[in-house]
Amino acid sequence: MTSVAPIVVAGGSGTRLWPFSREHYPKQFLAIGDAHSFLQRTLLRLRTAPAGLEFEPPVVVGNEEHRFLIRDQAAKIGFPLQSIVLEPEGRNTAPALAAAALTLEGDPVFAMFPADQQIDNPGSFMTCLRLACEEAARGCIVTLGVVPVRAETGYGYIHVRGDARTAGAGPIALPTDGFVEKPDAARAEEYLRCGEYLWNSGVFVMRNSVWQRALQRYRPDVHAACAAAVAGGARDGEFFRLERDRFTACPAISIDYAVMQPAIGDASFECRVVPFSAGWSDAGSWYALWENGKRDREGNILGGDVIARDTRNSMVLAQDRLVVALGCEDLVIAETADAVLVASLGSSQALSGLVRDLKIDNRHETVTHRRVYRPWGSYEPVAVGRHYQVKRLTLDPGKRLSLQLHHRRAEHWVVVRGVATVIRGDETIRLAENESIYIPRETRHRLANDAVDPLEVIEVQTGDYLGEDDIVRFDDDFGRAVPKDP
Repeated sequence: MTSVAPIVVAGGSGTRLWPFSREHYPKQFLAIGDAHSFLQRTLLRLRTAPAGLEFEPPVVVGNEEHRFLIRDQAAKIGFPLQSIVLEPEGRNTAPALAAAALTLEGDPVFAMFPADQQIDNPGSFMTCLRLACEEAARGCIVTLGVVPVRAETGYGYIHVRGDARTAGAGPIALPTDGFVEKPDAARAEEYLRCGEYLWNSGVFVMRNSVWQRALQRYRPDVHAACAAAVAGGARDGEFFRLERDRFTACPAISIDYAVMQPAIGDASFECRVVPFSAGWSDAGSWYALWENGKRDREGNILGGDVIARDTRNSMVLAQDRLVVALGCEDLVIAETADAVLVASLGSSQALSGLVRDLKIDNRHETVTHRRVYRPWGSYEPVAVGRHYQVKRLTLDPGKRLSLQLHHRRAEHWVVVRGVATVIRGDETIRLAENESIYIPRETRHRLANDAVDPLEVIEVQTGDYLGEDDIVRFDDDFGRAVPKDP
């Protein structure tokens, strides 16, 4: 029995599936075409190990900003995590894996999984993963490569020695000649025809000691920075915070460049690739979601309040309003409360560049949704005016806001669904639907949901200053101490 330590890398900038994905809510947290998010699907694939393997509780690596999203999404599917390693700033996959691996005890075989991939046939994937883990247990550095089904220009490739298409008869481990950048169309056609190239899935398997030795040999600067960041880090419950200055000083580099490419040409390391065909997609664009999704007889994928007439080969998704598509073809239409994307499916790979331009213009639509997620639930602005602001708060069952006060604003809370428990000064008050309460300035207060159903409250703020930094916390369930973090 081989014990395997899964490491799930859940970073992301929220650009490739905009406007559904945002900087504070990137694609791994989205549930598109499924009841579970991409992160949850990745974790659920690890619930049952194939024969001969035993999965330890995973380590998830993610951004500090996303810590509660990671924790809550794992909790909602009842999936225990070993820890959540928090990056103060994304530095690409090599530092992420380096930091996570340095928190592991002993010398396990670990398997690194991106959190944002779609795999339609997890059974086939696990069969190939088992072989990869067996190869890793004997000291190999192993990558899982996807057998191409089309001439794709949006993926990196792996060149193998031999015809990877023979993997259909059963899992095999092939030697590799190297990693290849995203090709142009003509070269991608050649890669598909010859059968010696695989898509790079980003799944890596090896012993921890082999990884540490390779990283120290090829990128000692990355290893040293991450070792210092872990040594100077601190645990906070399930979270492990890397030391900020040392981690952000680490070069940003991918595993492919940092370790895989130089190790392939080094006789002291044995590198192998296990090809697999399992309905894989990196969900890296709206086109990828459309191509790998369940389309209707007109070639469409529709979601939300959508009416499509004389529309073909399109993806139309609505979150907040009715969307009507008439006479459309080869389009992606994605509607949210504050932004609508209309683009040709073929151009969706260029979306990241457009979103970067929007960020340069300081468009808030690239950072957050109208609904802002918090560890206790979420809030959504309803109306804003001079000296007033209205929000809709949703508290998850068993959650509560911090015990706090405001110097320059008062608040009115109206319960519209559920039952609220309110602390106001020395009072504890229960409010049912259609009941309300007034919180004066300079008054300690707290809103809690002790019930089993969600609580919805309309909050009306009034005062000469309504900024989120007008808050003094006295007690908080989530360890928040920064005044600007509501």
